Amino acid sequence: MSEIGVKLLDPRPRRTLLYLPASRASAVAKARTLDCDVVILDLEDAVAPDAKPGARDAAEAALDGGWGHREIAVRVNALGTHWSADDIAMVVRTRPDAVVVPKLGSAAEARAAVAAAGGVPVWGMIETPAGLLDVAAIAATPGITALIAGFADLAADLRLRPDAMRTPLHPAMSAIVVAARAADILAFDGVFVDLRDGDGLAAEARQAAMFGFDGKTIIHPDQIEAVNLSFVPTPAELLYAERLIAAHSVAGGGVTTLDGRMIESLHVAAAQQILAMAGLVSARQQNGLARNRLPHCGAI
Repeated sequence: MSEIGVKLLDPRPRRTLLYLPASRASAVAKARTLDCDVVILDLEDAVAPDAKPGARDAAEAALDGGWGHREIAVRVNALGTHWSADDIAMVVRTRPDAVVVPKLGSAAEARAAVAAAGGVPVWGMIETPAGLLDVAAIAATPGITALIAGFADLAADLRLRPDAMRTPLHPAMSAIVVAARAADILAFDGVFVDLRDGDGLAAEARQAAMFGFDGKTIIHPDQIEAVNLSFVPTPAELLYAERLIAAHSVAGGGVTTLDGRMIESLHVAAAQQILAMAGLVSARQQNGLARNRLPHCGAI
């Protein structure tokens, strides 16, 4: 690669983040074998109120290693609820890779979540109008390392009527990604709830990648493959990235053209990002840790 270099926020793929009820032992066991990048043990929406204490105990038992390449996070109940203090105390004891805190509505709430988490990275959910209005300050809070979109709740609160392209949500999607990039943290898209619509899922995942999200939250193992593939560069994209870097190098690092298009340093940095992430996914495959097929291209 050229002297420009490439910055990855964290050198690992996070294309698929699978929510699963922490109370379902069979789902937890199965998740240890799946090709998702992150497993989120859910104590919130997926668990009925009277089952929450048992789900918390089950999550604690599950945080015992044996997850392979998969990162493990816990979604606690929202701050101020009856269950949140015990949820976060469990997180502090067990030290998962991250704690997902729902319904962050302000930078003050983000600071409270970080303080309570005791050094465990906090992934804050943006799913209310207040949270969206303060998203830049939430993202900039030290200890917040990712934003997760909660578009179902947000759309309901805003009384939106999203179409297949989520048109009314586009401003919110961009705001979340911009806030994450400005703060140098990660951004993850919301879930796709129609388990029967594989084409719709794939289209929405491609849209999320187009908007700049790092990955997408999902709710069923059958959604893993389509979302993984949507966040992997195509063979054509890999080839073009390699050609672009080579053309820039031949030009001595100055402005040049490729296929009639002007290229400069910013285009090289983007190409390096594509190749670097593709290389990480490819390395995982070579280690036998992933099942989806990544096209091989040149130096990858």
